[in-house]
Amino acid sequence: MRHRFSLGWLGASLLSFWLLSGVLLAFSWVTLVDAPIASAQEEGTFDAVPRGPPPTASAPAPAPTQEKRSRLGWMFSSLGWFYSLVFLSLSFTLVALFVMNILTARRESVVPVALVEGFEGHLNEKRYQEAYEMAKNDESVLGQVLAAGLGKLSSGYDQAIEAMQEVGEEENMKMEHRLSYMALIGTISPMIGLLGTVQGMISSFQVIAVSASAPKPAELAKGVSTALFTTLVGLFIAIPAIAAYNILRNRVARLVLEVGILSEGLMGRFSSVGTGGGGGQPGAAQAKKPQQQR
Repeated sequence: MRHRFSLGWLGASLLSFWLLSGVLLAFSWVTLVDAPIASAQEEGTFDAVPRGPPPTASAPAPAPTQEKRSRLGWMFSSLGWFYSLVFLSLSFTLVALFVMNILTARRESVVPVALVEGFEGHLNEKRYQEAYEMAKNDESVLGQVLAAGLGKLSSGYDQAIEAMQEVGEEENMKMEHRLSYMALIGTISPMIGLLGTVQGMISSFQVIAVSASAPKPAELAKGVSTALFTTLVGLFIAIPAIAAYNILRNRVARLVLEVGILSEGLMGRFSSVGTGGGGGQPGAAQAKKPQQQR
């Protein structure tokens, strides 16, 4: 299980890195392509409608225009290095966690159909040792639960059910623990955005407070853009994080419930073990082998 978890985390990290890199490159390319077109339209070189005769020599020279910046560059300039690093780290971690939890919440990782059919076939043929080995070597949640039940069956059916419930709760806690980090990101991202909002508004009001005359709009726009961009990016991260967390949590809960129903149904044939019933004693004697050979 640890080997699969490590591989899943590595694959999720690599995938999230390539996804974020692709989004940033695509956004940069679009903004860099739009900037020359907008500049050409403002200067009149990309306009189908003629703007009239060129200015004569006696006409005053036009005022110098500000240097064009891409939207991505404006966003990073407004966020600053601190908020940029924080939001990039949260985005990277969120994508990695999402991919890892998707791999963990697959039906093949929790309730594999092949295990159910093979385990039931071994029980029908009274090959309890093979059934135990099959469940023990399977890394799914159902496999670990069935192996725990067969391992405790020599102590009685009630102890076997209790062991299965303990393992099931432990596996469920592990999956919910990994999911909780997505909820954590969805909770703290808007709070970080709110922190940037307050900081940006304080910067704008500070410009007004220390200025002897009316401040320039560009000086006020710097703090306002910081406030708005931090809020925007925080919500942009939090909304998919909370949505994905709730969807995956419901799926995990449904699969864990299915594990409990299937495991108790498969072990139900040993319900008379340890109660003194005669019908279950032969099965109980053979079911002791896995416990003795462990």
